[in-house]
Amino acid sequence: MAVWRSAWTRAILGVSIALFFCTANSAQESASARVIRLVDAAVAARVEHVLGFTDTERYSVFRGNDESHPVAQMTVRDTYKKGVGKSYVVLSESGSSIALRFGLKPLLQNETNINLPGNVEKSWFTSANFKMNLKSPGVQKLNERDCSALEVTPRQKAPNMIAGTLWVDAHDGSIVQIDGVASKSPSVFAGTTHMTRQYTNIMGFPMATHARAESNSSLFGRTVVTIDYSNYELEIKTGK
Repeated sequence: MAVWRSAWTRAILGVSIALFFCTANSAQESASARVIRLVDAAVAARVEHVLGFTDTERYSVFRGNDESHPVAQMTVRDTYKKGVGKSYVVLSESGSSIALRFGLKPLLQNETNINLPGNVEKSWFTSANFKMNLKSPGVQKLNERDCSALEVTPRQKAPNMIAGTLWVDAHDGSIVQIDGVASKSPSVFAGTTHMTRQYTNIMGFPMATHARAESNSSLFGRTVVTIDYSNYELEIKTGK
């Protein structure tokens, strides 16, 4: 009888533990699904309402361990029109002609290609383009905002696709920061490229404020490219 009761106790305990973990996993999946729905909705709202924008972008290239003295810089005026794409006007450039020709100008061309109709949809941070999983159910502070952190993996390889961590506003799902490794090298400077991009809320929509890409290659060694975004002017859809 004692042996029977002991076996029964172990069985009940095993079922209880299994139910606990199933419930915990279910709650985690539910939390992930909620955040992912917010992310998809935030992207859809931005796509629907932001008809275009202009901004000023400052590109800087650093070599080796010196991130105080850029070897090349370029300032451009970026214009985006929904359904048309991006265009750039170079306002100024200085420094290494090699870095400008083989580093920065190809980056601008890459951004132009990415934002063409038919391409731009593939770069959106949505569950259609990325596998997403909530890293933890709790909320964390980032850039003085309540954020949820998602592990993201691109469903296809492209220079603008990043595998890593996506932080989104815990209340509305808008992007706050992305940090990870590019699934494909964005330029000849790059071997494996680690990328970070930060966003702020402008007129109710997330817009990039700073980006950083670090790579190493046998040809160029360690290279860091930073981009600072400013002077945004948005065209927003009004009414229904």
